Amino acid sequence: MASSMSLKLACVVVLGMVVGAPLAQGAVTCGQVTNSLAPCINYLRGSGAGAVPPGCCSGIKSLNSAAQTTPDRQAACRCIKSAAAGITGINFGLASGLPGKCGVNIPYKISPNTDCNRFV
Repeated sequence: MASSMSLKLACVVVLGMVVGAPLAQGAVTCGQVTNSLAPCINYLRGSGAGAVPPGCCSGIKSLNSAAQTTPDRQAACRCIKSAAAGITGINFGLASGLPGKCGVNIPYKISPNTDCNRFV
């Protein structure tokens, strides 16, 4: 259950980064999304007190650099949305602020309702 939750939350967080930001070359897989964002799960399910875990920001930055093409960004977005659908307790307010707290600038709101085809 924890790994399933980690995958889903990780995807939600990455959605914000992948949907519109210019990214470095390479296909993004759902496994990569999950592994990169797993350190963010507990933070996003909590109150937001304290610092964002360093591993979370590292994952966000690496995913922001992982998808160069529109198809790569769309695939990552879909992974995030799919995973997010099965995670309970995520604070989407915290999720939407996470990229900025990690020094990543994205031009859209992180939300499970983001249209991957429209914003990517």
